[in-house]
Amino acid sequence: MRGSVRNEPAKRGQSADHRKSGAEGEGVAKKAKEPKELKEEDLLKQGEKDYMNEAQRAFFRKRLLELRAQLLNNADDTGQHLRENEIATDPSDRATLEEEYTLELRTRDRERKLLKKVEKSLRMLDDGSYGYCEETGEPIGIARLIARPTATLSLEAQERRERVQKLYGDD
Repeated sequence: MRGSVRNEPAKRGQSADHRKSGAEGEGVAKKAKEPKELKEEDLLKQGEKDYMNEAQRAFFRKRLLELRAQLLNNADDTGQHLRENEIATDPSDRATLEEEYTLELRTRDRERKLLKKVEKSLRMLDDGSYGYCEETGEPIGIARLIARPTATLSLEAQERRERVQKLYGDD
């Protein structure tokens, strides 16, 4: 009776784990239908024809959602920290506290701006435009998106924009 792989005696040189692999392989085949969670290395190995496929979009969505959660958590921590009224009688201690608050608020302001970019990137993922340059429509590139998931310009377009800003100022 060959129908049951598990009941077969082990063949010479074949381990019990190897005999079970047929049954376990069925479970693997079922999992293959779901998009496999990719790692950075997997993304970089994929060809251009796979650009912004379902698995890549899921990877970047997860990364953006994690970034958003981290930024929101930092904002909550800052709010709690600023509400804690530390009273310093010494003028130099007060100045130190004020400087710390100023630096913290400046950091949170940058994070607030980044949060807007994260939200925009998530909307772009939903509408299918994520990963493509806003100016040229060309792919931004996986390596650039891994380094900067909120990028909206290709490297060439970003360099052009920076050259123009350098020539004509930030206005």
